[in-house]
Amino acid sequence: MTATLENDLWVRRFHPAPSSAVRLVALPHAGGSASYLFPVSRALSPGVEVLAIQYPGRQDRRHEPVLDTVAGLVDGVFGALRPWLDRPVALFGHSMGAVLGYELGLRLQQETGRPPVRLFASGRRAPSRTRDERYVHTRDDAGVLRELARLSGSDPRVLGDPELLPMILPALRGDYKAVETYRAEEGRRLDAPITVLTGDSDPMTTVDEARDWRLHTSAECDVRVFRGGHFFLNEHAAEVIRLIGAELGRPLPESAAG
Repeated sequence: MTATLENDLWVRRFHPAPSSAVRLVALPHAGGSASYLFPVSRALSPGVEVLAIQYPGRQDRRHEPVLDTVAGLVDGVFGALRPWLDRPVALFGHSMGAVLGYELGLRLQQETGRPPVRLFASGRRAPSRTRDERYVHTRDDAGVLRELARLSGSDPRVLGDPELLPMILPALRGDYKAVETYRAEEGRRLDAPITVLTGDSDPMTTVDEARDWRLHTSAECDVRVFRGGHFFLNEHAAEVIRLIGAELGRPLPESAAG
């Protein structure tokens, strides 16, 4: 398969797996990058080929404008994925990535006629569950960093590095704006099963809010609760990867396999 430069910017295939039956599109959290998903790609290969998404405005794409709407990010990801849709795809997203995964799944369903084989929605309340709270993206830099520290999503050394902060803050603020201003369109459902992963002490998502993902699929919805906060993935990486591998190792539905 030949991908264009634009697709290479968005899609990182760390471990090519030409014989895999399914591809997993992996969408990072707010402020995150494709490299965060390198261990997932390594662990699942060669059974599952992982396509890790790199959003604009970070790492090697740091000079590109940040996209600060869910619609804009989904447009970019969907366009870049077109060359990779010759095989069935599953979707994994953590936090903001879960929202993008849901909307990307709906786009695949609508425009290709083939929904993803499964959505893994991690660390995010159901799209229909909103909260009345002050937006992080409207805070000053110190306020954004306090939120990041509260969620324990970044290395403390990075948060205290005056040279690195100007590189990460614009992307972080843009991502927060995208997910905080997002509102799901009522009445739309994904025709694919959803596996929901959540931490039992996540300040961003209660177990009850996580369970409401069932309202957004016409198929089954399975909720798995782990000990930990918003980034429970860091402590349970091996367990989560095994779960993903087990789910995607099942025989594909005829509609997906064909």
